[in-house]
Amino acid sequence: DNKMIKNLFLYIFIIQFSFLELFSQSNVKNIDEKDIDSTITKIMHEWKVPGLSIAIVKNDSVVLIKGYGYRDINKKLPVNNQTLFGIASCTKAFTCTALGILVDRNKLNFNKLVKEIIPEFKLSDDYATNHITVRDLVTHQSGLPRHDRLWYMSPLNRYELMQRMQYLEMNKDLHQIYQYNNLMYVVAGIVIEKIENTTWEDFVRKNILIPLEMKNTYLSINDLIKNENHALPYGEIFGKVDTLPYCNLDAAGPCGSINSCAEDMAKWLVMNMNSGKFKNLAIINENTLKEIHSPQILSSKTIDYDELYYSLYGMGWGINKYRNNLLYSHSGSIDGYASLVTFMPKEKLGIVILTNLEGNTIHRTIAYYIYDKYLGLEPINWNERARERDQKNKISEENSLKKDDSLKVKNTKPSHNLSSYVGEYQNPAYGKVSVKLENGRLRLYYNNYFYTLEHYHYDVFIANKPDWQDRKKIKFEMDKTGEITTLLIPFEPLVNDIIFKKLNVAK
Repeated sequence: DNKMIKNLFLYIFIIQFSFLELFSQSNVKNIDEKDIDSTITKIMHEWKVPGLSIAIVKNDSVVLIKGYGYRDINKKLPVNNQTLFGIASCTKAFTCTALGILVDRNKLNFNKLVKEIIPEFKLSDDYATNHITVRDLVTHQSGLPRHDRLWYMSPLNRYELMQRMQYLEMNKDLHQIYQYNNLMYVVAGIVIEKIENTTWEDFVRKNILIPLEMKNTYLSINDLIKNENHALPYGEIFGKVDTLPYCNLDAAGPCGSINSCAEDMAKWLVMNMNSGKFKNLAIINENTLKEIHSPQILSSKTIDYDELYYSLYGMGWGINKYRNNLLYSHSGSIDGYASLVTFMPKEKLGIVILTNLEGNTIHRTIAYYIYDKYLGLEPINWNERARERDQKNKISEENSLKKDDSLKVKNTKPSHNLSSYVGEYQNPAYGKVSVKLENGRLRLYYNNYFYTLEHYHYDVFIANKPDWQDRKKIKFEMDKTGEITTLLIPFEPLVNDIIFKKLNVAK
């Protein structure tokens, strides 16, 4: 019958998957350092990456650790093993390990309802509010899309961010789908703070960083700045690489505020590859770490390349297969920095790559190349693939701008004098935006940054921040008396435009 046939197919699939596991490459080769040097240098040059630091770990030993390029281009200061970089979202695995340590101490269960720990926690959907668990927070299945503009450069503290979440529009139901979300990690940090009556920072420092002897790892950008040996943050603006302002992530710390170096991150890899132990010290229980490392949700239903598999997500770790080898990884990207932490658990082979150029993806290209060489496989030209992907993205962006231009109704003008749009507008979640008239042009200020407004048609403007390649269509609306009262901004593309109401409107 159908059930027997289904079961037979499932059985064959499991056998096939196990077969791949059994025959995955385990004869790790020795590395040719000169070959790695020339490959990294060439790729860095092509993608204009100023500095890079790498550590390769086998079992519990560092087999290669090295700095390339500059932490400061102008002063020609070289990167070394202790140079600090922002690791951004690679922080998430630290937060999940911290939660795991609480599980070990019987102070927490991953399936515990968030509401039981933080009674004041609230989302715009009642069912999600009352049923979301700690596991859901860190596996990106809350039903809330990113809403990253809420926390990015925000003056709010962690707790205030959480209080604003009840006003954010959700686009999915709880458990419906994987949607990457930084704000839920802010809540995960508050879970730790509530249980331990301490800060997320202090808990991570005391229970992870100190036992792992990560003496050169910091939880705030302020500490990175104080350390002379830190890589300056760079971005490519109009084809030219230049420094960017430091981005303070303190409020959203549990999702991305850690700053570290290759030497320290190698110790983190050792712990993750050796069942939670470092120098015979158990940082976390082996079974708890297994749970953190195990698939919790399917994160992508497509297979991008033949060498990879469907993407899965554990807790703070992406899970995949690379050329039939089980692979854990997480990348991180924030203003001026891009990083990757990755390892193959069966081979106990791990790589950390830290760079100081925003948005670059050379870390993955280099990691795959190193895995190919180590596993004695014919290297795949991932750099060529990255080039093709980059080209496709550029064409897609150009087409999007052309489409924008074609939809524009020509020869229209705003319904009011520019000064009528000036004022403060408020949303219960996002807070205030200010529209100002400066040198005959409108500017929109939000948190610690601004957009220049260019008229598009009627009362629609393009909010442009070219150095971020950030371009949004915003719309002003008036009431029946003809007064401008509302501003709509697409801060989160997966939901309706965010509605900001003008303050001090004449009644």
